[in-house]
Amino acid sequence: MAAVTSSGLDASRPARAAGMLDALRSEWLKLWSLRSTWITLGVAVLLGIGGGAGISAAAASAYRHGHLGRHGWQPVEVSLISLFFVQWAMAILGALSITGEYGSGMVRTSLAAVPRRARFLVAKAAVLTVVVLVVGEVIAFGSFVVGQAVLGAGVPHASLSDATTLRAVVGGGLYLTAIGLLSIGVGFLVRSTAAAIAIVVGVLFVFPIVLEAIPVSWLKTVDKWWPTQAGKQIYSQVGPHASDVLGPWAGFGILCAFVAVVLALGYVALSSRDA
Repeated sequence: MAAVTSSGLDASRPARAAGMLDALRSEWLKLWSLRSTWITLGVAVLLGIGGGAGISAAAASAYRHGHLGRHGWQPVEVSLISLFFVQWAMAILGALSITGEYGSGMVRTSLAAVPRRARFLVAKAAVLTVVVLVVGEVIAFGSFVVGQAVLGAGVPHASLSDATTLRAVVGGGLYLTAIGLLSIGVGFLVRSTAAAIAIVVGVLFVFPIVLEAIPVSWLKTVDKWWPTQAGKQIYSQVGPHASDVLGPWAGFGILCAFVAVVLALGYVALSSRDA
């Protein structure tokens, strides 16, 4: 007769290994159980839509008073400029989704439940992708719609019926998703929230500033190919005359390739080191 444990389970029956759906369900529950997730996403929405409205209103006022050059006026970029601030929130969310587990020691429990480390990483990255993509697109469309609404009369507007405008707005959410995945990859590498955020800040902000110190002839080339700078072209209005930057999809492809490399390095670190 098979032995039965106090919980009523057959002790002789081997426990079922966690599959991908189990890993995805677990990561979904873990992410939404964190207070930091709600706070970070709330801040992202506030910065994106609220900040976009404020920036659009200020830019429209400057345009009417002749303080902004009318030749280079880009209504889409004006409404989406707040994504510059939203990317920090998504980077923090990506880092916390893994470094928080390392900090609390819960990663050992997670890996005991999902011993296949590739499955663990893929599940965590997939859940983050869905959340950031959905929220990122809401923020991008919200920023655009609200931003265009507050521009008011006498200022050129943009419409989603234009293919370039639609690509830029959709691209805003795609860019934010890539930044979240970049951050989670760095988190797997360094296992520290502070270190992960510091590295991502360096990649997104510090390095481009440092570039300003190099000769202009080099600056244009490096700035054109630096992954995050190139990736931003996906939500910009790039004209055919802009030979000093990559096209929207080419630039985003560079960013995606960079993110893939970082995630691959994160997997190597995950699989080669103890939890």
